[in-house]
Amino acid sequence: MAERRLAVVQTAGLCKTFRDFWRRPRVEAVKDLNLEIKPGEVFGLLGPNGSGKTTTIKMLLGLLYPSKGRISLFGKAPTDVSVKAKIGFLPEESYLYRFLVARETLDYYGRLFRLPKRVREERTERLLDMVGLRHEARRPIGEYSKGMARRIGLAQALINDPEFLILDEPTSGLDPIGARQIKDVIRDLGRKGKTILLSSHMLADVEDVCDRVVILYGGQQMAAGDIGDLLAQRNRTQLTLPAVSEATIDKIRDVLASAEQKEILDVTHPRQRLESFFLKIVEDAQKSNIRTSGVREAGAVPEFLKKATETTTQEIVGSLVEAASLEPKPLPMTEPIPLSAKPDTEPSREVIAELLGKAEPKDHEDTGGMGSPAELKPPPKPDADHSRPPTVADDAVIDSLIERADDESAGHSDTPSEGSP
Repeated sequence: MAERRLAVVQTAGLCKTFRDFWRRPRVEAVKDLNLEIKPGEVFGLLGPNGSGKTTTIKMLLGLLYPSKGRISLFGKAPTDVSVKAKIGFLPEESYLYRFLVARETLDYYGRLFRLPKRVREERTERLLDMVGLRHEARRPIGEYSKGMARRIGLAQALINDPEFLILDEPTSGLDPIGARQIKDVIRDLGRKGKTILLSSHMLADVEDVCDRVVILYGGQQMAAGDIGDLLAQRNRTQLTLPAVSEATIDKIRDVLASAEQKEILDVTHPRQRLESFFLKIVEDAQKSNIRTSGVREAGAVPEFLKKATETTTQEIVGSLVEAASLEPKPLPMTEPIPLSAKPDTEPSREVIAELLGKAEPKDHEDTGGMGSPAELKPPPKPDADHSRPPTVADDAVIDSLIERADDESAGHSDTPSEGSP
């Protein structure tokens, strides 16, 4: 018997009430909401403005605490830190750093998830291909249009290869081409095992990509189920045939009238959707190599955005072999260094003498906060008879430097007070 997989999202009796300063109930945003989102499912969250969609998403992300009820993500509370790494989120408005370019933006979010540099670079290039922004990857985000910002926002939501993806109005601000590409990406991610929660006012988009939906109104669940079952009209039957003549249609009418005691309600030619017609026009224009400054054609979904359980046996064995080859090798044995061989830390008189001898005399009245002029006084000039070389320092100066070094190492050096030169 196959093991039942744990639901990605479960809510039971979920409620959220916003209160005023006196703790009196002001707005009941969510009322007794029960959701269950299964692994690998594209789930639609629908409703008019003020129906509780955004509040529900914030509670799933742990940004709001429910007033009553229970939330479970991957069997844990939304506030559990381990859950955060499994979630990708595209908010309704993409708040990105305006002065970062696209590559820097994706690299930044990859760093937040502590991804290695090689992984960040590889995923960045593949995601830029997927959303069609490779040729605009060096432009600052602040110069992007809203549609381009939505595309890079989707890429940043996927940089950590999340198991659960929350998309709030993903096609907002996109042209029909971009909207179709984003829907294709969502469908591909669903086929690859990603669990997706989609909130949108574009009902056609939800109809195209979602498996199940829930419709909210006033914070309450009004309808829920498989989208095909919800939209099916059981009281009607539709036939799709190649084009036939009016005489054939009349014969069909007679057969239905005699056999089923029913008549044909309407006979029309089927229409293609405006989206399909629009995309065909654009595709023909692209084939004609008409130049445009807009977004280029988007690429395929990267291979790293696949279901974790689809890892093959060869990949597992390969990763184990690679890990074994990277095990640290034992260091060669060396003889321990005797304590008597500890280097002497006392300053060498010869070294100090050489340094003081090479120093050029300067005007030491302006010390720049490095000590008093007396402390920085250069060594005395040699006698006129040149009885000793000019590089030999005064023994008194050397002794004073050594004494100061010994005092500082023992922790007894005199620290100048604040404000002294």
